[in-house]
Amino acid sequence: MKIAINTRFLLKNKLEGFGHFTNETLKRIVINNPQVQFYFLFDRPFDQSYIFAKNVVPVVIYPPARHPILWNIWFNISVAYWLKKNKPNLFLSPDGYASLNSKTKQLCVMHDLAFEHIEDGIQKWHLNYMRKNSPKFARKVNRIATVSQFSKNDIVEKYQINPSKIDVVYNGASDLFKPISTNEKEEIKEKYSQGFNYFLYVGSIHPRKNVSKLLQAFDVFKSETNSNFKLVLSGRMAWKTSEVSTVFNQMKHKNEVIFTGYLSNEELAKITASAFALCYVSLFEGFGIPIVEAMKCGVPVICSNTSSMKEIGEGATIQINPNSLESISYGMVLLSKDELLKQTLITKGFERQARFSWDKTADLLWKSCLKAME
Repeated sequence: MKIAINTRFLLKNKLEGFGHFTNETLKRIVINNPQVQFYFLFDRPFDQSYIFAKNVVPVVIYPPARHPILWNIWFNISVAYWLKKNKPNLFLSPDGYASLNSKTKQLCVMHDLAFEHIEDGIQKWHLNYMRKNSPKFARKVNRIATVSQFSKNDIVEKYQINPSKIDVVYNGASDLFKPISTNEKEEIKEKYSQGFNYFLYVGSIHPRKNVSKLLQAFDVFKSETNSNFKLVLSGRMAWKTSEVSTVFNQMKHKNEVIFTGYLSNEELAKITASAFALCYVSLFEGFGIPIVEAMKCGVPVICSNTSSMKEIGEGATIQINPNSLESISYGMVLLSKDELLKQTLITKGFERQARFSWDKTADLLWKSCLKAME
């Protein structure tokens, strides 16, 4: 059996959503199936650490695909040609794209349809490409995998896809995310928040993540409580960040906000485990991995009551309206003043996170692969 996989998001020190999913699932699938020959299709020179076992053959296919015109060339010409020539049993694409010109059986992982709901959540030329082509991908592939029941329902409704064609393969969270000692927490707080408690946001910064509202809500929280809490934002500046910059510069308590930039997984796990709480107030998510990461660390979560976040955090988070400053700030105030609530959320979070693991994700994705090849 031969399986080709789109691995263009396996970028050393640059892993984000698609990259983490690809990395965590493939290293398990490859090792668990030594009898299968896997071809990892990269669009640029790759890092050897992503060649997880002897049954992986790396292949670099040009051009580097980071623009809609190049996506079309890579998937529909370069990859299609490679698939026709090498005849794998399946082409697995973990980032939501497919090859429209290939007759090879395909499994596409469509994480969410955020671009169908929120225009500001993606750059315009990317938005146009995704809205034009994602319905075609959904119809073209043999099976679809997605990361929540919410996303499955969304794909069914938006693209009129038969539900039996879609498998839910919930995301997981790295085992790096776990509780740490009091001394370790104090060291991290000294490093990032001058030794004070902090609310934490994790993720890239762009409009869909709603960071400007979070900054405004934190300002309200500080004014209402006069506490020494900080707000730590961990993630790269992605696109359309001018609103975040404007809001930040207008804040009364902007000196209490820390931007860390992109952090390694090891450092991110420590900064998560040391937080007073995670504040994840995104407007739309297909899953929301930081929610589970915080739960694994024994950190309470304030998150949006929209899209998949309501499903993933069910019963174990403070759920707020991401469009309401009052709702977000009230969640912060409530949690900062109620120790019993905090401990209850931590306990429920530990119970909830046990439902999600990369081992389970990889197992479900592999089962989906087998169905796609039937």
